[in-house]
Amino acid sequence: MASNKNKLAFLSMPAPASYVAGLGRGASGFTTRSDIGPAREGPSAEVIAEAQAKRGEEPEIDPEQFQDPDNEYGLFAGTTYEQDDEEADKIYDDVDQKMDSRRRARRCARENAELAKHRAERPKIQQQFADLKRGLSVVTDQEWESIPEVGNLTRKKRRKDERTFVVPDSIIVGDRSKTEYENSLDTRQQQANGFETPADTGTMTNFVEIGQARDKILSLKLDQISGTATTSGFATSVDPKGYLTSLNSVVLKTEAEIGDIKRARMLFDSLVKSNPKHAPGWIAAACLEEHAGRMVAARKLIKAGCEQCPKSDDVWLEAARLHNNDDAKVILANAVQHVGQSVKIWLAAADLEQDVKSKKRVLRKALENIPNSVRLWKETVNLEESATDAHILLSRAVEVIPLSVELWLALARLETPERAKAVLNKARKSVPTSHEIWIAAGRLLEQGAMGDPDKSTESRNKELELVDRTIEFGVRALRQHQVLLTREQWLKEAERCESDGSPRTCEAIIKATVSMEVEEEDRLDTWVGDAESAEARGMVGTARAVLAYALKVFPDQRNLWRKAADLEKAHGTKESLDGVLSQAVHYCPQAEVLWLMSAKEKWLAGDVPAAREVLEKAFIANPESEQIWLAAVKLEAENGELGVARELLVRARTVADTERIWMKSAVFERQQGQYAAALETVSTALSKFPKFAKLYMIQGQIRQMEKQYSSARASYAAGLKACPKEITLWVLASKLEELDGKSIKARALLEKGRLVNPANEILWAESVGVEERSGGAAQAKAMLARGLQECPSSGLLWSMSIWAEPRPTRKSRSVDALKKSKDNPLITCTVARLFWAERKIEKARQWFSRSVATEQDKDIGDHWGWWLKFERQHGTPEYVEEVIRQGAAAEPHHGPVWQAIAKDDKNIGKSTKELLAMVADALQ
Repeated sequence: MASNKNKLAFLSMPAPASYVAGLGRGASGFTTRSDIGPAREGPSAEVIAEAQAKRGEEPEIDPEQFQDPDNEYGLFAGTTYEQDDEEADKIYDDVDQKMDSRRRARRCARENAELAKHRAERPKIQQQFADLKRGLSVVTDQEWESIPEVGNLTRKKRRKDERTFVVPDSIIVGDRSKTEYENSLDTRQQQANGFETPADTGTMTNFVEIGQARDKILSLKLDQISGTATTSGFATSVDPKGYLTSLNSVVLKTEAEIGDIKRARMLFDSLVKSNPKHAPGWIAAACLEEHAGRMVAARKLIKAGCEQCPKSDDVWLEAARLHNNDDAKVILANAVQHVGQSVKIWLAAADLEQDVKSKKRVLRKALENIPNSVRLWKETVNLEESATDAHILLSRAVEVIPLSVELWLALARLETPERAKAVLNKARKSVPTSHEIWIAAGRLLEQGAMGDPDKSTESRNKELELVDRTIEFGVRALRQHQVLLTREQWLKEAERCESDGSPRTCEAIIKATVSMEVEEEDRLDTWVGDAESAEARGMVGTARAVLAYALKVFPDQRNLWRKAADLEKAHGTKESLDGVLSQAVHYCPQAEVLWLMSAKEKWLAGDVPAAREVLEKAFIANPESEQIWLAAVKLEAENGELGVARELLVRARTVADTERIWMKSAVFERQQGQYAAALETVSTALSKFPKFAKLYMIQGQIRQMEKQYSSARASYAAGLKACPKEITLWVLASKLEELDGKSIKARALLEKGRLVNPANEILWAESVGVEERSGGAAQAKAMLARGLQECPSSGLLWSMSIWAEPRPTRKSRSVDALKKSKDNPLITCTVARLFWAERKIEKARQWFSRSVATEQDKDIGDHWGWWLKFERQHGTPEYVEEVIRQGAAAEPHHGPVWQAIAKDDKNIGKSTKELLAMVADALQ
């Protein structure tokens, strides 16, 4: 017992300070206020410091105690942040930004290079499988179906297949008997003679009564629908057409829509109750009910809105819209009593009237209430059929509203020319800030000058000069009244005058305003830009006026004269073009291009003596001009004067003595069949100009035509030695070796040429052609791949690569070609031919048009030939004529087939249209 008492002695002892009841068995999950006692404050910082001092402990230093409120640390934490500190921080920030901008370009370039390297080393999954995905386009249905199903590779337990059981025969027989018909009577039916059923009740089914009951029920339902049910139940007044129409007009709404309508109805109801004077709320609530199909509720709401907001014309107009015509008239009549100054109310009331007389009556009543409304006056005048009545109304209108420019101009249009001047003078005095009145005055003067065909040219010019003075005076007057329109606004007014058939007024506006707001050094570029933009919008008169004014300021600018001549050539007449070119050569006598254009236009017009006269004047102004000499030779040769042409060439070689004149002399002799004279001319020219490659070409071609292959080879070799950078010489030398049956030597020549002229697409293309003509398709494909590696953006090589592919993969190859070559015209033409092969006619036509879109692309004659060949096969005669017209206007000079045909001696003197037809026939 003693030992037991000692064991329990701890119960009478006080618990240790760290004892927590139940902690050993895990029963201390929470603590209550009774456990910890009442809340009390802990010791203050002073008490803690005093206790630490008694124990001899040093207080801990807080490293954040010197922190500045403005996030400053350290020594200057307690100082004031002044303006000098702010300025210093700003300077440091600018320095940091400057240093960062200096490094940004290099950093971005380095990051892009690293990203590109990473993409090259680790391409995306999409890029890795791009070619395989592209190949799926050629997989046939049979191949796709033959792909095996994916097996279960997860090693998981498969789901057991469902067990099937054989269907009993009783089910099959029962199902079969459902669709069978009995064709015989059983024994009981035979006993009842087949007319009575064997039912135990012995009743008979009367189908006539069933049909009559069905008809009666249907008629009752129709009577209920029509609302005019009769007592008999068989006669109704339902209109079948109207009934079906009403059924079609029923809009079935979903539950979501109905819920939205209910919520919106509650919102609008709250809105109109909380703010009954808010007119848009009533209108929106009525529109909601109309949308829900409750027209009666909508009319009630809008009626309440009219009572609550009688001064809102929108509410009255909405009420009129929701009612029929007769009720709407009554509603608008009430609206006039509340908002009699609303123009919209009166116009709506006039629109409700059916006959013109009633409309006039309403509008005149409106003018009595609102005499200063321009819109009401215009509507009233438009209803008048008599010009006299309209004149009377407009006269009264400008008295009531003297500041309306529209009414003044409308009145002036109804007057005679003399009285119109007086009207416009009154309008100018009433509205001195209106530019429309001055423009109308100028147009009136122009119409008076051009209206009488019997007037002499001198008197007409004097009256047209008055137009210029009027517009100029008007611009000055507007400036005095502080009306400053911009150049763009004046140019728009000039274009509007041109569109309305007043070109001289347009020109007068340009003369008076085109130099506004333009710096002196920017005038030429600004005016050229204005002319080009006006021409692009189809405003030829405006562009012509701008260029004419610019030529008066800069008469010695040959490029400006060229633009004016091109404008007249594209949109003007032969007389206007001849006048522009005559002035151009007068002001710019040293401009050879203008002399040649003038002579060519006269020659094309059939006036050969006038063309000779122009060239003679050009000789006087430019005695040593190579182009003028050659133009004179071409003129004489084209007109059959071969002796004169040869004599001109001799004189040109003496006076001008240029390499091109010597070359043309040799070509002329070759065209006439004088090969010996041509070779002699070439030899003499080579002694003077040994670096001119075309002379070697002509010499080699002549000897090749004479079957002197060794001499031709020597000529090409000398040319390659003197001009190793001339690509055409390498190609001609290679073709000579092929013609002589030495393909190996041709291949070696081209390889040497590629070494001398690296990354040249023509040499690579010719190398591929040599391999193809030699019968090595694999070697040609390998050569083409090498060429694309060296010339990755070559349109010529990509085009050959597309045609080297099988038909199914050509389209994907063309997509890659377009990306790599940046929409090269050769690729565009190739894509058009692909669409042509697939019989996609419209797409092919669009792509052919794109292949000759720019000025540079129009110079490729082969593209025009392909387009013409396409239109001959699939287009109409109009399409064919349009392609021929555009091709002749473009005057192409390049293209392998085009150059071969155009430079053939047999085709000398043929027009561009004839050459285009021959190229279309030769293309395959």
